[in-house]
Amino acid sequence: MNNNLQNFLTPRQIVAELDKYIIGQKEAKKNVAIALRNRWRRMNSHPDMRQEIVPNNILLIGATGVGKTEIARRLAKIADAPFAKVEASKFTEVGYVGRDVESMVRDLVEQSINMVKTQQKEKVQLKALETVEETILDILIPPLHEDTEDNALNERTRDKFRQKLKNGELDDKKIEIAIQQNGGSNVSMMTPPGMDDMTMISIQEMIGGIVPKREKKRKVSIAEARKILLDEETSKLIDMDEVKEEALRKAENAGIIFIDEIDKIASKGNTGGADVSRQGVQRDLLPIVEGSSVNTKYGVIKTDHILFIAAGAFHISKPSDLIPELQGRFPIRVELQSLTKDDFYHILKEPKNALTKQYEAMLEAENVKISFQDEALHEIAEIAFQLNLEVENIGARRLHTVMSHLLNDFLFDIPDIIGANAIIVINAQMVKDRLSTLIKNRDLSQYIL
Repeated sequence: MNNNLQNFLTPRQIVAELDKYIIGQKEAKKNVAIALRNRWRRMNSHPDMRQEIVPNNILLIGATGVGKTEIARRLAKIADAPFAKVEASKFTEVGYVGRDVESMVRDLVEQSINMVKTQQKEKVQLKALETVEETILDILIPPLHEDTEDNALNERTRDKFRQKLKNGELDDKKIEIAIQQNGGSNVSMMTPPGMDDMTMISIQEMIGGIVPKREKKRKVSIAEARKILLDEETSKLIDMDEVKEEALRKAENAGIIFIDEIDKIASKGNTGGADVSRQGVQRDLLPIVEGSSVNTKYGVIKTDHILFIAAGAFHISKPSDLIPELQGRFPIRVELQSLTKDDFYHILKEPKNALTKQYEAMLEAENVKISFQDEALHEIAEIAFQLNLEVENIGARRLHTVMSHLLNDFLFDIPDIIGANAIIVINAQMVKDRLSTLIKNRDLSQYIL
């Protein structure tokens, strides 16, 4: 979805978009929709106030599998914004081996660079394709520069082949092309303790820039040559300085960082052991969320207007176990509701990416049609709900377990036993029969994701 469309999305329209993929959680959707619209409001506010308006960061509280991550991920797609998802439990305090909190901002900038680069490539695609076709044509039929009758014949031949190229008639023909290789591409380096991966990549790229590029001859099909040369040509046409500038601007003003498992770094007031390290991570995180400047290999980025969405189950700890300063940086708190049987039924039936639709698409690739009767969906929802109650509540992820157990025999028998054009109808009785062992067996450790 592009920025122009996002400009016209009201909070209600944002929620409507989220409803296509996420069932329930109205309060969470409402709050993230307001947060997203506020970003557009800020960018269109008076310049004097623009820098003063800071995002209201959100803390999502809820059990696993209720939709916390999916809400943030879909929000980023609606906004056409750079999005980075990180797990708080992977970070360590400055001075310890592991990821430092600033790496989440570098991840965001990397995503932004890739996003802008892709957009720029689309703009120059047509021009690059014309150049590539001429390059391939020069290999097939080298042009003659003398003004003779042979030259006229050569041009007519080239015109015919140019048309064949456009029509894809020559795609299987093999040609030899020269591919540029970075001289430092094979440089391998061990990452020293404490050094960030992004820093290592920057060093490798710097070494690669010093070593001159080499050309390597390869014999490939024209279809493959078109892809290779098109990638090279689009890279030449893109102004990387412009890409970096736009990407940093986009990350600063529209970036979303989703910090999952933030409850894992909450401490319970003890002053020793792991709690000290957890508090250290929180204190390192604080300036990033409050607003600071972070060095990346593309330049300095300010985090003042990045939207941070944190999420955690908070089974053992509670939000008040976070240090007070960090609590204050997440003023919007939303508690997500546990999923009911009805929710499971709607999750199976309504979203664009519903599990039932995914299985339909997979079997369609084998020319097999599968359909789910309404009673069957209710039965699957009931079983998933009961398993969550009796074993461990893993939310909507339980549906993956149940559906896999239900359909694995079919997936194994296609196409050897169940051939093309077959029709499989899943009814309530079939669900009961196939999942009876799953229901009876209360020790379900083998099925827990």
